[in-house]
Amino acid sequence: MAATLSQSLLLAVPLAPLAGSLIAGLAGGVVGRRGAHWATILGVLVAFVCSAIVLKAVAVDGARYSGTVYEWMVVGGVKMEVGFLVDGLTAMMMCVVTFVSLMVHIYTIGYMEEDPGYQRFFSYISLFTFSMLMLVMSNNFLQLFFGWEAVGLVSYLLIGFWYKRPTAIFANMKAFLVNRVGDFGFILGIGLIAAYAGTLSYAETFAKAGELAQVVFPYPTWGGDWMLITVICICLFIGAMGKSAQFPLHVWLPDSMEGPTPISALIHAATMVTAGIFMVARMSPLFELSDTALSFVLVIGAITALFMGFLGIIQNDIKRVVAYSTLSQLGYMTVALGASAYSVAVFHLMTHAFFKALLFLAAGSVIIGMHHDQDIRNMGGLRKYMPLTWITSLLGSLALIGTPLFAGFYSKDSIIEAVHASHLPGSGFAYAAVIIGVFVTAFYSFRMYFLVFHGEERFRHKPHPPEHDHAHDDHGHVHEPHESPWVVTAPLLLLAVPSVVIGFLTIQPMLFGEFFKDSILVDLARHPAMKELAEGFHGAAAMALHGLGTPPFWLALAGVVVSWWFYLKQPALPQAIGRALSPVMTLLQNKYYMDWFNENVLAPVARGLGQGLWKGGDIGVIDGLINGSARAVGGVAAVLRRVQTGHLYWYALVMLLGIFGFMTWRLWPYLSQFAR
Repeated sequence: MAATLSQSLLLAVPLAPLAGSLIAGLAGGVVGRRGAHWATILGVLVAFVCSAIVLKAVAVDGARYSGTVYEWMVVGGVKMEVGFLVDGLTAMMMCVVTFVSLMVHIYTIGYMEEDPGYQRFFSYISLFTFSMLMLVMSNNFLQLFFGWEAVGLVSYLLIGFWYKRPTAIFANMKAFLVNRVGDFGFILGIGLIAAYAGTLSYAETFAKAGELAQVVFPYPTWGGDWMLITVICICLFIGAMGKSAQFPLHVWLPDSMEGPTPISALIHAATMVTAGIFMVARMSPLFELSDTALSFVLVIGAITALFMGFLGIIQNDIKRVVAYSTLSQLGYMTVALGASAYSVAVFHLMTHAFFKALLFLAAGSVIIGMHHDQDIRNMGGLRKYMPLTWITSLLGSLALIGTPLFAGFYSKDSIIEAVHASHLPGSGFAYAAVIIGVFVTAFYSFRMYFLVFHGEERFRHKPHPPEHDHAHDDHGHVHEPHESPWVVTAPLLLLAVPSVVIGFLTIQPMLFGEFFKDSILVDLARHPAMKELAEGFHGAAAMALHGLGTPPFWLALAGVVVSWWFYLKQPALPQAIGRALSPVMTLLQNKYYMDWFNENVLAPVARGLGQGLWKGGDIGVIDGLINGSARAVGGVAAVLRRVQTGHLYWYALVMLLGIFGFMTWRLWPYLSQFAR
């Protein structure tokens, strides 16, 4: 090892945002609004600088760290501790999380300027950053689970930040409950590892992975005997399905838009939803031992990538369009995981974090400029009013659809090539899904772009708005859109740079170099996707040039052209197509009836089961046994109380009668012989 990492340097990364969160949260009334945002911004800035130092040490000097910071306790030989594992995967995640979080913190100064919960919001987002850093830096399952649940808790608080809105409370409860379903599977997977490997340490678990792969799961399972490693991996991935919003546990993510825009960017770009992708990549030594689990991951990701993209086509809320884009892109990452292209998945995670944060923050800038109107049907022609927001939105959209030379091109095309090279069951369906998804992504992305920034200025022709709409003043006059303040536009410009260049600069070391060599395990003999990608790679520039002639490029271009034709040249055409395909539109508008199914089928069943367990199990059996035993003791005591009179002569009589009875019982055999 050429270099070492200081434990104090690593501790500064999560503890600096935690300190800022505590200052803003506990002393917000003392430090005021300025003190709250400066404390949290400085905390995240310190974390970012330290993370950049760590990344440089890892990437350039070959530094690594794996060690225990604090041992909490030892139970039955299983150590429960706080520890860090820092390698290429961790260092990359640390930098992505802290940089995007820093941009969101700065942006929040402008976006939340007039909100009465200003200090509280800064405290929450800084605590969110701390939680995610603890998750990605962990070297054991206990700390992983702590970070996993902590980001879930803070996301609950942030989605419901405007707690006086019923829709916000419904959304945060929905996110909380859906994630409990996923987390139940996740903790089962961790429990199986603890039970069979006898450890919570990553390193010790991976060392025993070969042994776990030889064990048959000892309990009945659907479809015959299952291997233990398959059950463990599927349970872990169910946790990822909740956190990273994979079908059918995706339903909470679009509703998370009820929170303020900055937290939408933080949840969707660099923190909570990427936790599941990171976790599966970290667990690659386990997943590589189960083709069944990998096929499951592949198919679930493909369904999410394609069918969530379809829903993005019909959304009219600007934030929800970007939210469904996140769902679809998470599906792409999951497909890469299923194809054993773990490095490609986290590469797309990294590029996606920058351009998706850019798109969310740009959407927030549009919302500010439109006086908090979020309906893209009420926009149009904003290019001349909001030039910085326009150009950064265009760059983010080009990155999202995979335009050659932009960041998203390198990661997205690599995913498509990896799944094409996969031979796992389900890979054919997955390849079709990600190919069709290219057209769908380009179509809904540029539908939003054209409706917002080009064409007719529809906000001038809106009917007089309802009282909650701020697009008009009290006299019905139109407020013209305006560019956002510098604290909003500066993060957009800073995020636009990596959205364009980060893929070009990093694809070689991250996918075909040594960056992830000890972070991710791939069995090239069984899963040749990465081998075929490496053989076909001849440099970032050559890849972009080659990309101009591939089907994904032409499908993306077709999506842009069709969107331009539909929404700028023939705006009546989409409505006509919608009427002609009304059953399909109804299906999409009802989001495949997943919410209806959950609310009208699953929820009543769960409530009925809970009520049955409560009344039958708790009240009937448990309370019956406890209360019944108490009544029995009371009845016996009531009888015994009658012979406890407190009179000496009564006790003497009872004693004499007792002695007489005892002696009679003992002497009766002898007396009966004497009588004969």
